Amino acid sequence: MLAESVVPSPAIAVVGRHNSGKTTIVERAVAELTARGFDVGTVKHHGHVGFDIDVPGKDSWRHRRAGATETWISAPGQIAMIATIPDEAECARIVARMPGHDVVIVEGYRKSGLPTIEVMRAANPHDSKVAETFYQAACDGVPLTCDFVQAARASRREAPAPGSPVDPGKMPTEATVAVVTDIPRAHEAAARYGIPSFDLADTQGLVDFIEKTVVRPRMTVVVQAGGESRRMGRSKATVPFMGRPLIQRLIERVCHAADELVVTTNEPENLAFLRQEYPQMHIRLVRDELDRRGALPGIYTALKNATYDAVAVVACDMVFASPRLVAAEFQELNRTGAAAVVPVNRNGYEPFHAVYRASACLPAVEKRLEKGDARAQAFFDEVEICEFPQSRVLMAEPGGRCFINANTPDDLAFTERLARDEENGFY
Repeated sequence: MLAESVVPSPAIAVVGRHNSGKTTIVERAVAELTARGFDVGTVKHHGHVGFDIDVPGKDSWRHRRAGATETWISAPGQIAMIATIPDEAECARIVARMPGHDVVIVEGYRKSGLPTIEVMRAANPHDSKVAETFYQAACDGVPLTCDFVQAARASRREAPAPGSPVDPGKMPTEATVAVVTDIPRAHEAAARYGIPSFDLADTQGLVDFIEKTVVRPRMTVVVQAGGESRRMGRSKATVPFMGRPLIQRLIERVCHAADELVVTTNEPENLAFLRQEYPQMHIRLVRDELDRRGALPGIYTALKNATYDAVAVVACDMVFASPRLVAAEFQELNRTGAAAVVPVNRNGYEPFHAVYRASACLPAVEKRLEKGDARAQAFFDEVEICEFPQSRVLMAEPGGRCFINANTPDDLAFTERLARDEENGFY
């Protein structure tokens, strides 16, 4: 990510019984995903009460022993935190505090609600028994929503065996999306259930599956800076706002939702300073594709020049543009498969704080441009638009100011007063 991200990370859990080889599978998958250029986070579920990440006798350990309930250990390039909590942390809360990763691999946390990869190893006796029960359930047509152990016993009219080593709480379930195993019966059972299965050594195949089904698609965020604004009397991008060019405020806000940051402008020479101000962001300055004014030509330039298929478009005069709203729209785009997610309120659509799928929208935009249309919504009837209602906007951005724009000097002065009040804690 370009900055401290607000984009939630997708996650998948690798589960199995003790000594199934989960850690080895996670280690290999993380190494391969990283080699492919993905940013990977991990979570390890420690099954026993109590653990320590610090060395007894060290300063941070002494802080904890003295009674600190939360201690942060910080060094150049690294940071760690250990805290006392009343009970076990939910996996969802942990992953929610890890935004910006392309994927998070969780080891353990079978009951987290995440999709799971089930690991079974022939050298582990418990895994062999689980694989046999899994196979029998598949042959008997027992759905994954059932308790395999009890269903298998009932089908054979068997009494429960005292002290059975097969724990029905550690069996494949409806959350199981893949199986990793060297047990033939487990492969066959997975096939009967329509679940992909991979050999223990098939790291490439497993990571191909994770990349295709779990890894977060990336997003280009485009700030439309345009150029001369007749109502403002000068370029909006460089008009002073709280002592700096307005475009800098927009860049610093929306970068938290961006994998790639593009500024579309017909005055790239006047915005070249952005590359010096934010060298780590690798900002691309792109000239308008068409020698035509209008909202739709601007959207065309944004979609045409984005590296990634998901493209957020934000106008540079939206002083309170929200990276959290962009992230929420991006999630909805991925969840629904729609061509675009566009906020809608009593004033209608807000196309310049929306997320578009370039592959779906660009042909429709081109078609409308050929007919002479210039309105941003001109192509909406030709693609699947997912409306993002005001209630959802307020969930993502409780302040609700994200659509306020500054078209005139008076607007600019008003929004600057609002921004200063916000900065001083009056809002």
